[in-house]
Amino acid sequence: MATQQELFLKLANPDKNGVSRWVNTTEFVGQYSTLELLNGLSWGRKSSALAKKYILETDKSITSGNKIDRIRLNGFNTCPTSIHTQSIRSDIKKEIAKQRCVVLGTTRSCDHKTEVDHKDGRKNDSRVMSTTTQTLDDFQPLSKPANDAKRQFCKECKETNLRYDAKEHMGYTVSFTQGDINYTDKLGCIGCFWYDPIAFRKELKLIK
Repeated sequence: MATQQELFLKLANPDKNGVSRWVNTTEFVGQYSTLELLNGLSWGRKSSALAKKYILETDKSITSGNKIDRIRLNGFNTCPTSIHTQSIRSDIKKEIAKQRCVVLGTTRSCDHKTEVDHKDGRKNDSRVMSTTTQTLDDFQPLSKPANDAKRQFCKECKETNLRYDAKEHMGYTVSFTQGDINYTDKLGCIGCFWYDPIAFRKELKLIK
């Protein structure tokens, strides 16, 4: 008999980069009924084999209350020995929730909540991925549409090692404020529009 983790991997079907689609908890029926969340995400706890291999993300924004509505895998966990894999400190979440989306300028609404975005789309910095060392400046507020768009562009960057070109896609006067089209471990996401849209726009004024 397949384990719960094996069943979720079959349902989520992550790609070669460990990224999967959002899996709605309403899909936990039939052969997947053992995945039903009766006591939280018991089979996806930080100590589980699944969380040690993959970065797990949950979404509770669809229905009211604190119920998990959907789950997805967002890449391989490159720092399995860190204290947390995907956790963000509560004080950081509360502060970010008060702010406007740095791309669209929208605030939290009935249609879209303000999501807490890791500026570094690859999420491979152990300092940022631990609640004991992360800081407010490691995150930014994005509306759901903007955050979904960023995830897609970050996914493409991971697959190709070619960074998002703000000049080509958004009409800015420069493509990057630091670095070029090629992703490097040394520079990482710094200089990409999606890493910090506010800093990107401020840098444009200096470049002019």
